[in-house]
Amino acid sequence: MPKIDDIATQAKDSASKLGIKKFDIYGSTVDENSVQVDQGEPKQVKASNRSSVIVRVWNDENTVGVTSTTDVNQEGLELALKTAYEASFFGAKEHVPDFSPEASIPIEDSSENKTAQAPVSQLIDKLIHAEKELLDAHPAIKGVPYNGLSQRDLDRFYLNSDDAVRTESRSYASIYLYSKTEEEGKKPRSAGAFRISHSLDDLDIPGCLKEAAQKTISHLNYEKVKSGKYRVVFSPEAFLSLLGAFSNLFNAQSILDKQSLSTAESLGTSIASPLLCVADDARHPDNVTATTFDGEGTPTRRVELITNGTLSNFLHSVGTAKRMNQKPTGHGNIGAKVTVSPHFYHVYPGVAAEQEYSLETAENVIFIDDLQALHAGVQALQGSFSLPFDGWMINKGERISIESATVAGDFLELLKSIIFLEKEAELTPGGICPRVWVEELSITGE
Repeated sequence: MPKIDDIATQAKDSASKLGIKKFDIYGSTVDENSVQVDQGEPKQVKASNRSSVIVRVWNDENTVGVTSTTDVNQEGLELALKTAYEASFFGAKEHVPDFSPEASIPIEDSSENKTAQAPVSQLIDKLIHAEKELLDAHPAIKGVPYNGLSQRDLDRFYLNSDDAVRTESRSYASIYLYSKTEEEGKKPRSAGAFRISHSLDDLDIPGCLKEAAQKTISHLNYEKVKSGKYRVVFSPEAFLSLLGAFSNLFNAQSILDKQSLSTAESLGTSIASPLLCVADDARHPDNVTATTFDGEGTPTRRVELITNGTLSNFLHSVGTAKRMNQKPTGHGNIGAKVTVSPHFYHVYPGVAAEQEYSLETAENVIFIDDLQALHAGVQALQGSFSLPFDGWMINKGERISIESATVAGDFLELLKSIIFLEKEAELTPGGICPRVWVEELSITGE
């Protein structure tokens, strides 16, 4: 991709030539290579370089047209601007998007954070070695059917006709390992682990290996669970996946579209146990994929969503903030329609719990490690869920894997039933969170 300054100059020249006074452009390019292996041999090697540019143009009637392109040379930009300008005359006349009032505010930590990519041969060697160690961890582990090691360079930019220019560059490396067992007379059992870091050298491959092996082995001895009401402990990843499934709670666009469990009047009301605090923090120090600005050029920031059980803020784009008389929060994604989405959740304890709990001493609790089928088992507008899960029945520190079960409940009731958040938080792909204890949920066994 050409340099951002060159793109800005070319865009302005093309806009002037076409008589366009107001426009903005958001773009990104991803340079990625990844490998998969199977029984000690490379299974798949992929390399890709993907670019995406979205152009918005406003006409004199202040309606907007949007188009996308992958071509950011002079001719490509001119064609995109022309197409968007022509489309602008068919644009919506209500709630027309506008530039972010914060698009030109300086961002301190927007410096480039890139590392050199390692050769693909090194990726293959590391993944083959990891697969072998996982297969050797226990005789019952017969395969690692899902695995991958990848590295990615990401460049993003935003510019507009009011001379706002933003750019950032990041590098990431990630690995996932998902192993499967085979034992005579027993059902296959499986488990996985994932790690992400800024570079391949910093990637915690041994930790990923250890977690995948321990989880898989712990599921070998399994039993049925009786259906009933149980005290439930969510792993950090499981709780964040459920929180993400009901993110319409905080999404201002969903609220305005009447597709949310919240309303504009919900701010300041109690929606959860006072033990719970939730923030969205794109620039959290532990967030490897931190981003400093959104698709509209608004700087990202920490937004407190639930404070001691009280709904304290919504996530906004420029348009939703204007309609709800708030400030944009840096969560807008531009396209044919501007959407709103979270970045990185930070869940932490609020008011001190009356009693602390521990998996080492708890009796007959269900520990849910991984929730499945969220696309099918969540009724986001009703607040209900019924989801299969991987987990264990825990009794005084002893873990017995659950053969097959589902957990069901109402999400808002779940939030109010939280009785404890452990002190130690864990980093997951979706955020940072401790284990979360819930007083009671319905568990259905076979």
